[in-house]
Amino acid sequence: MDKNLQDKVKDDEKLIEREFDALINDYLRSNHRRKVELITKAFHIAREAHKGARRRSGEPYIMHPIAVARIVCSEIGLGSTSICAALLHDVVEDTEYTVEDIKVLFGDKIAEIVDGLTKISSGMFGENVSSQAENFRKLLLTMADDIRVILVKIADRLHNMRTLGSMAPAKRLKIAGETMYIYAPLAHRLGLFAIKTELEELSFMYENPEEYEEISQKLRQSKKRRTQIFNHFAVPVIDRLDQMGFQYEMIARDKSVYSVWNKMRSKGVPFEEVYDIFAVRIVFENEPGVDEKKRCWDIYSAITDIYRLRPDRIRDWVSRPKSNGYQALHLTVMGPDGEWIEIQIRSRRMDDIAEKGFAAHWRYKEGKIEEDTELDKWLKTIKEILENPTPNAIDFLDTIKLNLFSQEIFVFTPKGDLKTMAQGATALDFAYELHSNIGDHCIGAKVNHKLVPLSYKLNSGDQVEILTSKSQTPQPEWLGFITTAKARTKLEAALKKQKRKIAKEGKLILENLFGVEEIATSTIDKLLDYYKIARREDLFYAVGNKSIVLPDKPDKLLDTKDKDSANGFMTYVKKAFRVGKKGNSKSEVAVQNLEEIDTKKTYILQEDSFQKNFRIASCCNPIPGDKVFGFIAENNEVQVHSVNCPVGLKLKASYGDKILNLEWGDYRQYSFLSTIIIRGIDRIGMLNEITKVITTDAVNIKSLSIESNDGIFEGKANLYVHNVADVQKLCSQILKIDGVQSVNRVG
Repeated sequence: MDKNLQDKVKDDEKLIEREFDALINDYLRSNHRRKVELITKAFHIAREAHKGARRRSGEPYIMHPIAVARIVCSEIGLGSTSICAALLHDVVEDTEYTVEDIKVLFGDKIAEIVDGLTKISSGMFGENVSSQAENFRKLLLTMADDIRVILVKIADRLHNMRTLGSMAPAKRLKIAGETMYIYAPLAHRLGLFAIKTELEELSFMYENPEEYEEISQKLRQSKKRRTQIFNHFAVPVIDRLDQMGFQYEMIARDKSVYSVWNKMRSKGVPFEEVYDIFAVRIVFENEPGVDEKKRCWDIYSAITDIYRLRPDRIRDWVSRPKSNGYQALHLTVMGPDGEWIEIQIRSRRMDDIAEKGFAAHWRYKEGKIEEDTELDKWLKTIKEILENPTPNAIDFLDTIKLNLFSQEIFVFTPKGDLKTMAQGATALDFAYELHSNIGDHCIGAKVNHKLVPLSYKLNSGDQVEILTSKSQTPQPEWLGFITTAKARTKLEAALKKQKRKIAKEGKLILENLFGVEEIATSTIDKLLDYYKIARREDLFYAVGNKSIVLPDKPDKLLDTKDKDSANGFMTYVKKAFRVGKKGNSKSEVAVQNLEEIDTKKTYILQEDSFQKNFRIASCCNPIPGDKVFGFIAENNEVQVHSVNCPVGLKLKASYGDKILNLEWGDYRQYSFLSTIIIRGIDRIGMLNEITKVITTDAVNIKSLSIESNDGIFEGKANLYVHNVADVQKLCSQILKIDGVQSVNRVG
C-alpha cells in the first residue's frame, strides 16, 4: 500500500476512535443506565458495514452515524436504545444488513427504530407520488409507536445541515427547503428549541447567503448598544434578587438571524426598526420543597416593582404548559433606556425542557419514559391523519404541518372541561375535536351563550356549545372554515364518502339512461369530452348531484352531427389515436423539442429563456437579482420561484429530485412585474409627486392606487422593471418625498 494512503488510513482510524470515545464520554456524563457494551457493539457493526465508504466531504462515512449519535445523546438527552439506532440508522439502507439482522443482534425495539429511519426506495410509488412525502409518512407511522424515531431523524437532519456545504447547489436547496418546511416545525413541536433554531438558521444561511451575512454583520455592529441596554436594566434587578437570596443566572439572548429577517419581512420594517432583538432570561435554581410556580411569580413581582409592566404581553406558561412541554413566565417591561424588554423566567428544570424538549421531560420523570398527556394527544392526532392519507404529497405535508407550528388557546365545553386548540381554530374545528359525528352534523355553535357561525374564530377562555342537526351533512365549503389538521382529515374523509355515494347514484342514472348494466369505456370517453370533464368519477358525481343536465334520450349525447358533440367526439378520436401511437403525446414532443434538463447543472436564465420552457412563477414573481431556483413541472416546463416563496418551499419539501439550481443572466430588454407598497402621512399632491418620481425613473407603471384614512395613506404600485437594482433605486427615490414613511417591495 502507498505510504501516503497508509498514513491517510491511520489518520482516519485515529479520528474515528477519537469521535467514538467522545460519544462514550457524552453517554457516561448522562444519567442513563450504563450500557456501554451495547453501544460499542453497534459502533463496531456500523463501522464494518460502512468500511471504505466516504461522505461527499471526503471524511469516512462512519463519522456521520457517530455525529448523529452524539447529537442524540448530548443535545437531545436520549439513552442507549436511541444511540444504537443512530449508529445503525444507515446500515440497512446502504449495506447488506437487513432489519431482521438488526433484530437478531439488538432486539425488536432498536430494529423498529432503524426500520422507521430507513428511507423507502424511490420508484415504488409510481411517477406522481412524492418519495419524500412517502418517506415522511413511514417515519410518522413508526413515530406513532415510538417517538424516538423522529428524535433520531431530527438529529440525522441536523448533522446533514451542519455539513450541507459539500453538497451540489440544487441538492442544498432541496434539503434546506425540506428542513424549513418539515423538520424545523417538528423540532419546535417536540420542544427541541435549540435544534429548531439551528435548523432554521442553517436553512436560511444556505438559501439566502447575502441576507444572512448582512443581518449577521448588523447584529455584530449593534451588539455593544444591546449590551449597554441589558446592563442598565440588569443592575437594579440583580440587587433585588440577591437581597431575596435567590440562586439564579441572568443572561441576554439575541434573536437568531432567521428570526430577525422573518420579523423584518412580516412587519415590512428595516433592521433598525426591529426592537425586540434580544430577550432577558432568568433561570433560577429551585430549592427542594419550594413551589416553582411561586418562585416564578416572586421574581415577576420583584421586576415589576422596579419597571413598568406592559400588561398585554404577559404569557403564563407556568400554570398551563404548552403542549410541547414548554414552561416559563414571560413579561415585557419598559427598561431605563426607554425600550421594551422581554423577560423569560424559568427554573433550571424548565430551562432544560425548553432546550431539549420531551427527552428532558422524561428524564425528570425519574428516567422512565412514560406517556405524556399532551404528547399522547398529538400522536393520536397524527395516527388519525395517517388513517385517511391524502394521495397528493403536498396536501399531505400541508395537513401534517397544520399541527406543527400553531400556538395554542384553551377553550371550555358547556360542562367546564378544558380543551387545547390551535390558535385560529374555529367553531367547526372544535366540533370535529369533540367527535366526527358532531362535526359532520354541526349547524352552528354558541360561544359564551351567543349564537355564532361555523367559521367563528375561537379565543382563549371561550365556552363553546356545538349545535347539531340529524339532517345536516358535511359541505365542501366547510374546507374554508377549518384550520386544524384533525378537522381537515375528518371532513375530507366524510366528503370522499359522500362523493362516492353520489357518484354511485350518478353511475346508476347513466346506466338506466343507456339501458345497460355496465357503460362501455368508449361511451364514457365520449361523455367526458362532451361535458369537458377529466375523470369518470367526476362525471358520475356531476350526474349524481344534478350539476349537469342529461337529455331524455341518449342519442342526443352521441349524435356527432351536433357541432359541440362532433368536436367532443373528434377530441375523443384524437385522444385514442395519441394514446395508441407511441411517441406522439404532447409531453414527448415537448421533450424532443426542448433541451433535456439535468438537475446537476446550474442553468443561467438568459433573455430568451422565457420564450422557451422557463416560466416565472405567479405565486412569487421573482425578478433578476432575487435568489431563485427552478422546479421541473409537466412537459419539461421549468417554474422559476424565489427561494423564499411559500409555494416553492412546499415543492422543495415534496419533489426534491425536480429542483434545479438557477442563476440570472444579464437583463436589459426583458421587463418583469413587481409590486411596491408605499405608506406615509397624506397631504395634497402626494399621488402626483409619487407618480412623477416613478415616471422620471424610467419605470413603466402598470397600475397605481392610493387609499387615505385619517391622514395616513397606503399606496400600491405595480411596475415593470428590469431587476432588483431598479426597484431599490426607485424605493430610495420615493423615500425622499416629504411624508413618505416606508416603501417595501412585496412581489
